[in-house]
Amino acid sequence: MRIEDVDVPRSRAGAEADIVATLRRYGFAWDGDIVRQSDGAERYEAALDTLRASGSAYECACTRRELADAPLGAGGERVYPGTCRAGVPIAYRGRRQRAWRVGVGATSVAFVDRLQGRQEQDLAADVGDFVVRRSDGLYAYQLAVVVDDALQRVTDIVRGADLLASTPRQLLLQRLLGLPEPTYLHVPVAINVAGEKLSKQTGARPLPVEPLPSLVAAWRFLDQPEATSAPRTVAEFWAHALAAWSPRRLPPVAMLPAPARVV
Repeated sequence: MRIEDVDVPRSRAGAEADIVATLRRYGFAWDGDIVRQSDGAERYEAALDTLRASGSAYECACTRRELADAPLGAGGERVYPGTCRAGVPIAYRGRRQRAWRVGVGATSVAFVDRLQGRQEQDLAADVGDFVVRRSDGLYAYQLAVVVDDALQRVTDIVRGADLLASTPRQLLLQRLLGLPEPTYLHVPVAINVAGEKLSKQTGARPLPVEPLPSLVAAWRFLDQPEATSAPRTVAEFWAHALAAWSPRRLPPVAMLPAPARVV
């Protein structure tokens, strides 16, 4: 179990307790103590030190405003133009706040997703050198998850397809840091009629207090095998789900419209 609260300013008081209570109510279980990314500064700094020592990371004094006109990559992200790659320009050297970026060079990263098939990303063209520590001193998601996946000995990652484009960056970091590479399976993301991912930002409803109907709806949404008889309890649902889970039956798409009653 990992609480991904590395972006401390955006963390909401009580959010962790709500998440843990909801997961327990919905029948999820986990091994060991909860790992919190907000407690991980030392391990992320150690990883950044490794990247610095190998010459893979460099300081960047660019501001967001200066990068606002950078070209867009295939995934819609701004591609860093390499302004500080050969050293911080003289005009920027008075700036105390600096980010750290990983240079991608001419790297193209490919992997086989268990559902989405072969994926390949030209990091230089689609992303550019990416941030691993922000100018405010906070560590970026990409570095934090790679370090913590290795710490928690994660071997298989199952997550939403909205994170598919992040995977090549994480694979590059794993290789630069000498960390194991997990296998990946990116499931379809539930979207509303406007094509937006269901989230708080798009006004999606919170999970109901009663878990069983939502668990069954999610199971059907992912086209998983129905039980012979409808489960009457959360425990019955999970007994069937753990035995019947079939990645081969997952819809091999990145997005799926959510049922109207869920939105």
